[in-house]
Amino acid sequence: MATASKGITPAQLEQLCAGWPGVTKDIKWGADLVFSVGGKMFAVMPTDGGRISFKVEDERFLELSDQPGMIAAPYLARARWISVVEPKRFSTSELSELIGTAYGLIRAKLTKKLQAELGPWPPSKERKK
Repeated sequence: MATASKGITPAQLEQLCAGWPGVTKDIKWGADLVFSVGGKMFAVMPTDGGRISFKVEDERFLELSDQPGMIAAPYLARARWISVVEPKRFSTSELSELIGTAYGLIRAKLTKKLQAELGPWPPSKERKK
């Protein structure tokens, strides 16, 4: 069984986000998979794959958008989103970590009540207690 160690497919993205509390998935703008938490987007990818866009930390925005294969996301750059236009340049685990960070950033801006309803994040920290 071959596993992709570079890039990320729509199926891998769905599998990654499926277990996170409160994540919803829908299709917007005709052919984009949009992953949200609390009604707020954290990652977008065309249904046929290729590029992926997501929220990043303010302090990492310039660093990441300056890397070969990544750009400031069109229309969302002011909100500190990047677009990975060449996902095969990056390991699947690196992209997965960045997407997890995007989820956490968006989740942290939700109301405290909604965050509490979603449960602990990240779950691995809770298991180590």
